[in-house]
Amino acid sequence: MKKEVKLTELLPGEKGIVNHLTLRGLERRRLMDLGFVKGSVVEVIRRSMFGDPTAYFIKGSVIALRREEADEILVIKIDEGD
Repeated sequence: MKKEVKLTELLPGEKGIVNHLTLRGLERRRLMDLGFVKGSVVEVIRRSMFGDPTAYFIKGSVIALRREEADEILVIKIDEGD
């Protein structure tokens, strides 16, 4: 069984499948509207010089999230062999 990790634990170039959002309310709805729904594949594109924000590619769009937002998104890491 694959281990669930925070989106912030993925390195640039790595991918994961969105499994769970720990946020509630309007913040949760905003992330879901941006494409962070269960089963979506997300790829880390690049981190800024100081690590915040980070750019992610999801559902055909590049989205920049702050660390505190990305920490609330749990993903299952996709290994290159999968």
